[in-house]
Amino acid sequence: MTSQIHPSSIVSSKAKLGKNVSIGPFCIVEDNVTLGDNTKLISHVSLSGNTTLGKDCVLYPYVSMGHPPQDFKHKGGAVSIVVGDRCTFRENSNVHPGTDAGNPVTRIGNDCYFMVGTHLAHEGQMGNNCVISNGVQIGGNVTIGNHVIMGGLSAVHQNTRIGDHAFVGGMALVTLDVIPYGSVIGNSAHLAGLNVVGLKRRGFSRDVIRDLRSAYRLLFAEEGTFAERLEDAEGTYSNHQLVMDIVTFIRDQDKRRICMPHTGW
Repeated sequence: MTSQIHPSSIVSSKAKLGKNVSIGPFCIVEDNVTLGDNTKLISHVSLSGNTTLGKDCVLYPYVSMGHPPQDFKHKGGAVSIVVGDRCTFRENSNVHPGTDAGNPVTRIGNDCYFMVGTHLAHEGQMGNNCVISNGVQIGGNVTIGNHVIMGGLSAVHQNTRIGDHAFVGGMALVTLDVIPYGSVIGNSAHLAGLNVVGLKRRGFSRDVIRDLRSAYRLLFAEEGTFAERLEDAEGTYSNHQLVMDIVTFIRDQDKRRICMPHTGW
């Protein structure tokens, strides 16, 4: 089926449109944009630069993608955005490409949902099945895993990592790395436990959740040093993949420390 383009929209003849693409009123689609099959632009969408969207994506009014990143180190070199399949971007969401001073590609996986007024800055790397709630602001060079949920008006500092299945509470300010399966709240955000609700919703068994809780208590107890507790957890749970996901995530830290629980409560 051929694509449908409203006569008020400006679509470059060099843009690549898949089958059954729908472009509503007052959209702008520039030269190097690629839209996958069945992708729909509702209205007033602006797509610039080397921006690629997969199939079955939906972009609501005033979504903006591909315009130059807000990074003063960027000198105008080749950069891009790659978005997977079945992603939704609600009104006033915007995504910036990478930079020629760092990672040139901003990447979003499949089945992600960006609610109203969200921002993903330059060099962002996001996995699959993420929900980014209203007004969330994500800084440059942030890495977000799979199945992450971010509550409304939360913010993530540049160069931060958020692990798989993590939950960020509404209005949280995340300045440190968040472990996989963790739940953080507050300003500045602190680790408040595991994302047990999310784990249950995604079908993790009681035994798996129990083991994760035991490992969490071991890692974040007050006895000994954190390095010693990390060694203990690695030895005790060496055959438990989910616990080792957390251990590996912590050992891979580079630019940010790990978000920790509050003590003394």
